[in-house]
Amino acid sequence: MIPIFKSLRKGARRSAVSAIRSRRESVDPELKLPETASLVIMIVANILLQLSFFIIVSSSNKYAEYLGGTSTFSGIVIGIPTVASGIVLIPMTRYDKGGYKMPLHVACGFSIIGHILYATAYQAHFLYLILIGRIVGGVAFSGFMYCKRYCTDPRIVGVRRRTTLASWLVIGQGLGMTLGPFAGGLLYKIGFANSVFNGFTSPGWVMAGVWAVFWVCVTVWYKDVPTESDDVELRSVGDPTPSPQLEKAAGNDNLPVLASSSALEEPEVVPATPVAPVDEALNQNLSSQIYRVTSAQWGVIVCMCWFAMANFFILGSWEANLPVLGASMPQLNWSPYAAGNFIALGGITTFPFLLANLLLSQRLQDRKLLAFGSAVGLTGLLIALSLLRTSKVNYGSLFACWWLVALGFNLATTVTLSLLSKQLPPEWNGRTSMAIQYSNYTGRVTGAVWGGSGVRVGMLNFVGVEIAIVGIGAVLFIALWRDLKAKMG
Repeated sequence: MIPIFKSLRKGARRSAVSAIRSRRESVDPELKLPETASLVIMIVANILLQLSFFIIVSSSNKYAEYLGGTSTFSGIVIGIPTVASGIVLIPMTRYDKGGYKMPLHVACGFSIIGHILYATAYQAHFLYLILIGRIVGGVAFSGFMYCKRYCTDPRIVGVRRRTTLASWLVIGQGLGMTLGPFAGGLLYKIGFANSVFNGFTSPGWVMAGVWAVFWVCVTVWYKDVPTESDDVELRSVGDPTPSPQLEKAAGNDNLPVLASSSALEEPEVVPATPVAPVDEALNQNLSSQIYRVTSAQWGVIVCMCWFAMANFFILGSWEANLPVLGASMPQLNWSPYAAGNFIALGGITTFPFLLANLLLSQRLQDRKLLAFGSAVGLTGLLIALSLLRTSKVNYGSLFACWWLVALGFNLATTVTLSLLSKQLPPEWNGRTSMAIQYSNYTGRVTGAVWGGSGVRVGMLNFVGVEIAIVGIGAVLFIALWRDLKAKMG
């Protein structure tokens, strides 16, 4: 009986190995994609994170005033979550084991708690409770980095798919920027007949419920990417495909060979002990050949980090500023509902172009897409400066500026991480994801505070600083034009 069981186990292992081999060989490595269900979960997570960030934008100024705060405090409330995100990212990346399931659970749990705290500040009549709620929710916003890293992870995404998946993240970003303020303004219009669920608290309660449902979906359908321990276990049952690190090393004649052809023909169980020396020798060899980043590549890293900061600084500042500006101008006299509709209208009308970006990203170089997006956004800023100087701001002219800004800088966010992932080695994906995300966080928090203070510091100064930031990026961009070339898709 025992030989029969052994033969059955060997047959099962051979079937598993052949299935793995056929699946990996049938897909062009440059075009590979993650499993559909897991990819959808990550894209939806990005959308919900964007909604959580933006749903309070239209009413936070009034909420802060009701609790005794100012417009500047409202800007801090909008932007403060990114500070918390930046703090928790360091310990999270140490314990995530290269996977995404743990960060997804963290995002769901802390989002629910943060939204509940934000909602209960009304009954408690405690100004700083909305700040605390946003800080707790900010832990969940660490998921922004994991969504970006997932879409450029060389284990599951080919080099010609990364900008395309980044375009899906930008669509989610546009959806959050559109639906968030609109839903917040619509919920504000519900009124204040109920002290628990009203115009100020309803965004928190609604998003807490949405996150609870999504948490169930994550638990049921998300399947994590293979970790390093999974690769070792797979090799122990005869998987002939080495891990990404070993694949990279395979081209070096000085490195040890992983398996002979006879081993591939008979995938017996390999004891754990012979694998370890090979891995240790590989690690020692790889560590002695540390990848040296050239000065040109450092320039590209700096350029992409600058644009990652600038894009979110400008988008965040406009979204925080529009409700305050609209309420302060007699010709507009916006309520939170009107401000939410205005912001959402700008986002909705950019959607056809963001969808077209899915196709363009496969046929257009990343550097050209970045140049086009930045030019469109800069045009909106220059028109806004001209209107403010001539005092000709009205609903239509302000909308034209906001539309150009929203479209241009959303398009520009598509390529910042994907371009770096194409130029640097696969093992640098974690580092570049962190660098881009911290740049995004810097732009989000400073932009939100700057937007809340825009009317106070003067709108000419507000727009002028943003034009200067884009100008610095343009200088970097022009100087590094040749070095920014990367594969399309």
